[in-house]
Amino acid sequence: MNRIKDVLEQKGIKQKWLAEQLGKSYNMVNSYAQNRRQPSLEDLYKIAEILDVEIKELLIERKTQ
Repeated sequence: MNRIKDVLEQKGIKQKWLAEQLGKSYNMVNSYAQNRRQPSLEDLYKIAEILDVEIKELLIERKTQ
């Protein structure tokens, strides 16, 4: 699970802009933002760089049982 949508909203950035910067379709970025699909590790690093955040800010920490 990721927090891409939350980070975009916090920064006031549109998914369409991120898609253009990433070289991906809007539909792909929207799938990432809605957690229907997860970006590759390489794409996650690119997204973090584009949004100027640490990669861990894009991830939801999984609770261990």
